[in-house]
Amino acid sequence: MDAGRLPSALMLMDKMKLPFGQPLADAYIERKDPELEKLFGYHPLEPQHWRGRLDYLHGSVASRADSQQTAAALRAFQEPFGLSDASARNLELLANGAPVIVGGQQAVLWTGPLMILYKAVTIIQAASAASRELGVPVVPVFWIAGEDHDWDEASMAQLPSAGPDPELKTLSLRRPAGPATSVSRVRLEPTELQQALDGLEAALADSPRKPAQLRELRAAAGSCCTLTELFAAMLNVLFGESGLLLADADDSRLRATEGPMFRRLVESSEQLAQAYAESTRKVGELGYKAQAEAAEDAANLFLFTDGPKAGERLLLQRSGSRFRDRRGLISLSREELLTLAEANPERLSNNVLTRPLMQDFLFPVLSTVLGPGEIAYWAQTGAAFAALGMQMPIITPRLSATLLEPHADKSLREFSLSLQQVLGGLDDLKRELLDERGAAEIRRVFEKSLDAMRDVYRPALELAASVERGLEELGRTNWERIAREASYMESKALQSLEARERILLDRIAALELSAAPGRKPQERVLASVYFLNRYGRDWLDALLNEPYEPCSGHRVLRL
Repeated sequence: MDAGRLPSALMLMDKMKLPFGQPLADAYIERKDPELEKLFGYHPLEPQHWRGRLDYLHGSVASRADSQQTAAALRAFQEPFGLSDASARNLELLANGAPVIVGGQQAVLWTGPLMILYKAVTIIQAASAASRELGVPVVPVFWIAGEDHDWDEASMAQLPSAGPDPELKTLSLRRPAGPATSVSRVRLEPTELQQALDGLEAALADSPRKPAQLRELRAAAGSCCTLTELFAAMLNVLFGESGLLLADADDSRLRATEGPMFRRLVESSEQLAQAYAESTRKVGELGYKAQAEAAEDAANLFLFTDGPKAGERLLLQRSGSRFRDRRGLISLSREELLTLAEANPERLSNNVLTRPLMQDFLFPVLSTVLGPGEIAYWAQTGAAFAALGMQMPIITPRLSATLLEPHADKSLREFSLSLQQVLGGLDDLKRELLDERGAAEIRRVFEKSLDAMRDVYRPALELAASVERGLEELGRTNWERIAREASYMESKALQSLEARERILLDRIAALELSAAPGRKPQERVLASVYFLNRYGRDWLDALLNEPYEPCSGHRVLRL
């Protein structure tokens, strides 16, 4: 956040090949499968595709929502958080029909893992690059999926603990009592946000930036009533000067413009379900696993209930001529659902397969920025776009990066490790280092000693058994007790060695926690607020200022 703008040492950035680990997404990014590419239509590495998509947008204005209404809804949502001059200009451009680069994520506590900020960076960079190449203004838009109802995922942030031991600290925000509604509709009391801020303050290590950062967060939280608003306020502080516009998918003002598209989704429900199933079959035939379920009786829409459980978000499916939820709480005719779409569009909500269609209705989407899982399920939407006479936008993969903290960078060099090796786990390295420091010798001596004791004990056991047969079993039990005691002594010796080498082992654990927590990419786990507190925002500005290259590999930024 702005409080992080303190001087820092020059940061070095490298590029490396580090696939996402999602086979379909990796094949698309690396252009390994021409048949797969056909499911998308465009590719960001083809310059003519950008011009072709722009021409399509110019010719399809009448099929989209009114740009001025959409821009007005975004302005009303973002203005309470403060509009920068750049954001205000972009709202005017959007109102006048400028194309957009859009991407998004559900709202997450303290802006969640690093990959969310990387997506925002990519949106801004891609919009700037497209504007230069095409010679027209292109507006960056972050789509906050506030309609999602997965509170457990939205209300969690993970960061390295502030204590001396390397361990992962999880912060969470308890869900208030009420129906399982969207994150944007869950109202938070000021005391709940205050408790969350207190938890964050305790979890963050002391740093020169911490007091100012917490003051900013407390000021932002003071005017927020939902997790979505808190998320938006933080994004606005981080990227407002870059002109990033914010849209809440569950904002009532935006919903008011979506009625015509909801009608089309209802009218074409069966056709769309068949289209999703068709694309899903093609994905499977190409040897990839479908990311999203595409049932042929799916309506691919949610409905917010009224009545006793008002606000609960229920997934609809078709049952004959009616639309029902799986629990039997709702049953609507096609005509009733069409009326609802027109009169009360705020009662409806998209799922992951219809959300791309709604985005393309609301905005003139030049390109959408996606993570690997999203790229995989968007591959299942091509036939649905075609069924509605639309075209899938250009799919641009988000930036992927690892921030190397000084201690992690030093350990990588000292132990001659690659980032790929850290992601694979360092158990073998720990064993090797302990063996060099005595563990191998402890195991060898104890094994040799036990073999020697066994040789010495065997004649005594045979002699006792010859005197009385029943003593043979007693002798075996006695030997097992001796072996257990020896094994216990060996384990205690190994534990003592590990205690003696605790500084070394903690360094390795700290490296794993920082660069690849739980053997997962750092960007998918560690909260950006940890790095903003510890290192300021220079690393974020470095990424924003890096020359834009789509599909250009994984960035490694040394802090």
